[in-house]
Amino acid sequence: MESIKSYVQQHKDRFINELIELLKIPSVSADTAYCQDVIDTADAVKASLEKAGCDNVEICETAGYPIVYGEKMIDPSLPTVLVYGHYDVQPPDPIELWTSPPFEPVIKKTEIHPEGAIFARGACDDKGQMYMHVKAFELMMQTNTLPCNVKFMIEGEEEVGSVNLKTFVENNHEKLKNDVILISDTGMISNQQPSITTGLRGLSYVEVEVTGPNRDLHSGLYGGAVANPINILAKMVASLHDENNHITIPGFYDNVEELSLEERAEMAKAPFNLDNYKKALDLNDIYGEKGYVTNERNSIRPTLDVNGIWGGYTGEGAKTVIASQAFAKISMRLVPNQEWENITELFTKHFTSLAPAGVTVKVKPHHGGQGYVTPIDSIGYKAANMAYTETFGVPAIPVRSGGSIPIVALFEKELKSKTILMGFGLDSDAIHSPNEHFGIFNYLKGIETIPLFYKYFVELSK
Repeated sequence: MESIKSYVQQHKDRFINELIELLKIPSVSADTAYCQDVIDTADAVKASLEKAGCDNVEICETAGYPIVYGEKMIDPSLPTVLVYGHYDVQPPDPIELWTSPPFEPVIKKTEIHPEGAIFARGACDDKGQMYMHVKAFELMMQTNTLPCNVKFMIEGEEEVGSVNLKTFVENNHEKLKNDVILISDTGMISNQQPSITTGLRGLSYVEVEVTGPNRDLHSGLYGGAVANPINILAKMVASLHDENNHITIPGFYDNVEELSLEERAEMAKAPFNLDNYKKALDLNDIYGEKGYVTNERNSIRPTLDVNGIWGGYTGEGAKTVIASQAFAKISMRLVPNQEWENITELFTKHFTSLAPAGVTVKVKPHHGGQGYVTPIDSIGYKAANMAYTETFGVPAIPVRSGGSIPIVALFEKELKSKTILMGFGLDSDAIHSPNEHFGIFNYLKGIETIPLFYKYFVELSK
């Protein structure tokens, strides 16, 4: 452990500067205007793996953005760890809410991060956490302590649904063969209390379109006489929840996993302060499904949320118009046993049935994925817990995340191996939001902890 700490301390400034340079590249996969930047980021990741000591590093082309693959096979008889991460990032919008430009990384001290945090799009999700693994691998190579084989698979389409990863995984079973998959794209409870994510929600993401008249109309001449798509869309969306905030789609809850009171009691042991939660979000009260507490609503229960809604005139000043069309983007977070394709189908059938005469409705599915639960009695979980315990001084707490990483279920299906989610971000890091950041403490602590996972995984595998 001392040799790990010594190496991190000796090279921490370089580690930080290298991450800052990577964060400067605006690898926004959702916007084609950044296409070259995404490709440039893949090249940068390839170069970093080569410099860290990987053999056979390659850019694997797909129908979309490339996957960066690298490996270090020291002995075929030893276990193999497959590291997954992504180099693409969310769009930075709304730009005006950033306190510093999203692709000009700066280090600022905060109440939660007194030692400083890097503010930039992708700092935590997922460039910072992905790069921890590259630097941890470098550390093991330079200190001659790599105890097993390692493979890296870093993709550039996670933020748009990993649409081409499935084909790559299906076609490369042998290349990707492993004993455990390691991912850092989640968070932990606090800088004092580590946690290991043992469950992820699935996802169904759709876009809806409501069309009325064949053109925008004068609201004085036509108001009250024709269907207003924006009004109707608002009513349709509002009807998707009842007075108890249950989702009203028929069949939506049919396969929802109901946790026992004992399991819910174990979850409740995780430190949580409701007053601090509300204060951090500037809320006067919480809101959600009746019968469940906050940490259950955002992890073990399915949800339906409007992620964007638009139509008509939204510019400065007034324009009295009835829009021809209105649109919304809607995501549904799903729990284990809910099949995302089935939920998408149920949503489509129900939503189109809500349309009154005078409008037509289209539902366009975007992407989705299955939920995932990993057992806490696996070798991988035990190794991760031992690593966290050594670096933080306290055991990790198993938690279920409200987020989705659809490819985790895919990995288990295709590669027949379990995934361990070793996240080092915090809920306050504002991922997917303006002013995303990643604590310097968290970044360096990740580089310290990851080599210990390798050490204990090999020891427990004997």
